[in-house]
Amino acid sequence: MRTTPLTTGEAVDLVVAALASAPAPARGPRVLAVDGRSGSGKTDLAAAVAHRLGAPVVHLDDLYPGWDGLADGVVVLAGSVLAPLRAGREAVYRRWDWAADAPGGPVRVPGGPTVVLEGVGAGAAGPVDLLVWLEAGAAVRRRRGLDRDGEAFAPHWERWAAQEDALFARVPVAPHADLVLGTGGASGFSRAVAGSAPRPGAPAAAPPGGRTPRPPAGRP
Repeated sequence: MRTTPLTTGEAVDLVVAALASAPAPARGPRVLAVDGRSGSGKTDLAAAVAHRLGAPVVHLDDLYPGWDGLADGVVVLAGSVLAPLRAGREAVYRRWDWAADAPGGPVRVPGGPTVVLEGVGAGAAGPVDLLVWLEAGAAVRRRRGLDRDGEAFAPHWERWAAQEDALFARVPVAPHADLVLGTGGASGFSRAVAGSAPRPGAPAAAPPGGRTPRPPAGRP
């Protein structure tokens, strides 16, 4: 399948345009989820989009309760962040203190027209207005992860990858993404000319266990 290389700016343009074309939620801000496996480039893309939109970012790294907490972090995202945002209420969560290996203080998500969720499992917690999946090969992702976090991350890599496998087997996020971008090339990003993901804003079939189709609107 042919792919089209994209600069970071072009990838941001694509995400922003897709979000603008998605049906507006009944209440609360538009919610963008940037998901993908560890080392796929989620944090960088989310930061660039958030900068463009002036939007806050909720990092799932702040929600996972330690190295064995991927599934629990998704539960926190669903209950403490996504549910109140969808109800038009303020979202408040407790940031995990990785140094103390314990819950930290409360964090309030700033109000505004858009909120960006970023991290492994960002698209697994419930309905969002736009779901972006980032894809890169395992070797590329591992190299990025170790370059970013140092060799201290190496013992945790397989342990975390096993949790990713379990989560995405239960909630297959990637096949139901509105936009799929590759991040393993030299240009930074790429997009399949004829991808398997639905058009941005188009309804997607609900996966087992349940992400709701759209519309209706909805540190690993």
